[in-house]
Amino acid sequence: MSTTTGPMAGERFDAAGRRVLLVCVAGGFTTLLDQSVLNTSIPALRASLHAGPADLQWIVAGYSLAFGLALIPGGRLGDVKGRKWFFVSGLALFTLVSLVSATAAEPGVLIAARLVQGAGAGLVNSQMIGTLQDVFDGRLRARALGMYAVTGGLAFALGPPIGGAVLAAAGPELGWRLTFLLNVPFGLATVALAVRHLPEPRPSARQANLDPVGLLLVGALTLVLMLPFVRPPGPTGRLAFAAAALLLVGALVRWQRRYARAGGHPLIHPALTRSAPYALGTVTAMAQFGSSLAASLVLTMFLQDGLGLSPMGAALVALPSAVAMGVASALAWRVVQRFGRRTVTAGMTGSALTMLAAGLVAHWASAAVLPWLLALLQLLGGASIGLMASTNQAYVLRHAPAEAAGVSGAILQMAQRIAAAVAVSALSGVYLRETAGGGGHRSAFLAASVVCAAVAGLAVPASVLAGRATAREQRAGGPVAPDRGDLPSAGGTPAEPRTNTRP
Repeated sequence: MSTTTGPMAGERFDAAGRRVLLVCVAGGFTTLLDQSVLNTSIPALRASLHAGPADLQWIVAGYSLAFGLALIPGGRLGDVKGRKWFFVSGLALFTLVSLVSATAAEPGVLIAARLVQGAGAGLVNSQMIGTLQDVFDGRLRARALGMYAVTGGLAFALGPPIGGAVLAAAGPELGWRLTFLLNVPFGLATVALAVRHLPEPRPSARQANLDPVGLLLVGALTLVLMLPFVRPPGPTGRLAFAAAALLLVGALVRWQRRYARAGGHPLIHPALTRSAPYALGTVTAMAQFGSSLAASLVLTMFLQDGLGLSPMGAALVALPSAVAMGVASALAWRVVQRFGRRTVTAGMTGSALTMLAAGLVAHWASAAVLPWLLALLQLLGGASIGLMASTNQAYVLRHAPAEAAGVSGAILQMAQRIAAAVAVSALSGVYLRETAGGGGHRSAFLAASVVCAAVAGLAVPASVLAGRATAREQRAGGPVAPDRGDLPSAGGTPAEPRTNTRP
């Protein structure tokens, strides 16, 4: 199925293309809204289930971990067996297990349900990326991927206000359970639309090459990075975890090279690690996504536990971020037309500075004005992320080597989700340990905000270096498009060259 068949190919979606895009956007919104809505419910959930700090970290971070690890095998199975029924199955699983999450009576059940939900969401999103690449060509593909990226950003930003409204209407005990049930009508409607409108699967004769060893090594490395924050070890334990992480990195690199030499398709395509713009842009995306999710969670806990705001009050403080992110995402293409890739660097700098400012303001300002100041900083932070998030993703995918174009999006999402799992574990651990140790909520929020700002700050030099690497490729005559003026208005993604031929 292709939507680029006429003289205006690449300019507008036909009716069939619009229906496919609607299904993909609806699936993305449903699965990506889930985690941001949950953030508002964490204090109520903790009190209802008597969950400890480690339980909370697994409830929040486990979803991102399972989501990330399911992306690559899900995408490869879709390549070989066809995408439609993997999409339907993943979304049905996600929706069904939402009922289990909503009725959980103890933390262990909710942790297990969140892991399964994350795996279902990863399976769904891997099929969406592949479907958009299969169905659309040229500019339409760029626009479709851009709309998917903006939908994810808006789902992340709208989650806290939606969660706050549900908790305000239903109360804390029922409210946190209803936040999980929000997935059910969205999920069922999207499943029905997918069965009706997604293209019928056209299986490949190839074998599904899943690289289970590589996936196992990535999962083990992520757990080794997470566990010290979930259950802090002593000095000897920290050394043991550091040594294990180094050994796993070495084993992963060695295995990927060996697997590629043997003719397999390694989890991380070797060409992606050789592309400096892609690798550095991925580091930028990881730092942004991880720090944003962690900062949102910590802010919600501080507003409700530290300042005593209601869930709706906390949601109203976060609401300016959603508004600013939506407006900035819509205008990002105009900014990039003028300033090029520097937009990404400026956006990440603004995000890091607003995170740091939030911690300092929370430490020194009076309780009467603090919510207003934090809301202002949320406005600035949301605008910063709106300018750079989808823009950076578009540049990363645009600079992916041609031989790895099919897996580049899934690798990028996997990296972001794994970064989120580690960042959420680390930052929530910093906040919860500081408050448990008697340091006070303001001191805890300051400490967590400083770490968040440091993580976001890692993206700034990575973005600068990515821009320089792109410029070097252009001077060398590489297949890289101009760095300015190549963003269409829909979705904020760099337009691909006009073409009626899929790469």
